[in-house]
Amino acid sequence: MFRHHRRGWWSLWLFSILLVISLGAELVANDRPLLVHYEQQMYFPLWNDYKDTDFAGRLPTSADYHDPFTQQEINSKGWMLWPLIPFSYNTIDMHLSRPSPAPPDARHWLGTDDQGRDVLARVIYGFRLSVVFALTLTAGSLVLGVVIGGVQGYFGGKVDLIGQRFTEIWSGLPVLFLLIILASLVEPNIWWLLGIMLLFSWLGLVDIVRAEFLRARNLEYVRAAKAMGLHSRLIMWRHVLPNAMVATLTFVPFLFTGAITTLTSLDFLGFGLPPGSPSLGELVAQGKNNLQAPWLGITAFMTLATMLSLLVFIGEGVRDAFDPRHVQHVSTAGTGAADDH
Repeated sequence: MFRHHRRGWWSLWLFSILLVISLGAELVANDRPLLVHYEQQMYFPLWNDYKDTDFAGRLPTSADYHDPFTQQEINSKGWMLWPLIPFSYNTIDMHLSRPSPAPPDARHWLGTDDQGRDVLARVIYGFRLSVVFALTLTAGSLVLGVVIGGVQGYFGGKVDLIGQRFTEIWSGLPVLFLLIILASLVEPNIWWLLGIMLLFSWLGLVDIVRAEFLRARNLEYVRAAKAMGLHSRLIMWRHVLPNAMVATLTFVPFLFTGAITTLTSLDFLGFGLPPGSPSLGELVAQGKNNLQAPWLGITAFMTLATMLSLLVFIGEGVRDAFDPRHVQHVSTAGTGAADDH
């Protein structure tokens, strides 16, 4: 029934296309050619680190394919096949005609940031980083939320009471401030940040799973399984969890969206990913700090607005697909249309 939700269906397709492009970011935006033909030999700079001496240079350092001498040498004895965007997310363009941040032109379609890095390349890499980070965080949150909420809801009693009190206290903590404090105490890296955010991201899912387990544990076939002496873990896995997953899955896209916004907020405040990472939050901060370069703020806003809007539309489509009232309405409408014919 998800396909009947046109906005969610087309949002899923568009988001998937953007994700595929970002997953192949090295093939789209890179400061190394995809292929080099030099002196009758083929070179693959994306997979191998060639030295400057391989192309008639004098230094045994990595070849700089943007260097005029290297380009002239290769083009005189062969050719280079460049990606669509000949810059990576951390490439500093030393040949800008205007001071950084430079406005959009034929060389940099969305301009450069205040360090001379291509904005479009950073957006592509930043999109991938945000999605992969949010996907990992959402998967971890899903596991923790289902396990903790399922145990509370299935066993009830003191287990549920203690679990609820702990959840209420934990959820009452100022999450953003704690994330800022913890992130400032250690050297930032993506895994440490993921672990810190995972401490709190599962809280929104627990109540949903708990409510579903409380409802499902009183069903007749669950009681019959208990009477037969089946182990509680087996009953929870085979009989209760499938019923709880319907409501849980409708919440996942919004959990995914929250992970992206939290990461962007931390990066904007300077407590997120390490400096230099292709972060969308860092791009937002650059837009704030460089009001004379409006393309930075506009690009950051449009990228985040598009990404979050697509995820919200997908979430609405998933929610409506699992909503029995919506499914019944669509089915009734389809039957009525068929009767008219």
